[in-house]
Amino acid sequence: MDEIEIIKGCLRKDRASQKALYDYYFSAMLGVCLRYANNQEQANDIVHEGFLKAFLGLKNFNHSGTLEGWLRRIMVNTAIDVLRKNKQSYQIVSTVHPDDKTIEIPEEIADEEVFIHIEKEDILKAVQELTPAYRTVFNLYVIENYSHKEIAEMLEISEGTSKSNLSKAKYNLRKNLIHLIKVPHGK
Repeated sequence: MDEIEIIKGCLRKDRASQKALYDYYFSAMLGVCLRYANNQEQANDIVHEGFLKAFLGLKNFNHSGTLEGWLRRIMVNTAIDVLRKNKQSYQIVSTVHPDDKTIEIPEEIADEEVFIHIEKEDILKAVQELTPAYRTVFNLYVIENYSHKEIAEMLEISEGTSKSNLSKAKYNLRKNLIHLIKVPHGK
């Protein structure tokens, strides 16, 4: 079945078509949800809830973009809905304690280009270790390309809080990933 046939089948509530859509996009959508979730179990819950929303709302898919993009937006919005249930989770502005030491970044690894050599699994793990506030803003800004204004509206926080959370997310990611950096020769 091609994508159009699968969509038509899903609109008819055909179980085989729904399974085909789910199976085809599950891995990609799980990847999206893992970036927002605290763990694999929560990511699976978000994916399942997101697909339920997609099946119910598929009649609204207008083919102006890709089905994958449409599903991705549903998954992101579903993840944000989960975070909204515990509003304080993403309003945290700082988890830096007064006794925390500022990390010193050696000159040869100050360039963000050295981070491209880190395995994606390690980056995902480091992103999942961020607080829900930092993780959500980081994903929305860096991965999903939302502006701070849009993020502030989505999460019902100020633009300043969005900017602060992004800055602290990047700092914490760098701190958590610095031990994995392999300095290229010649630097």
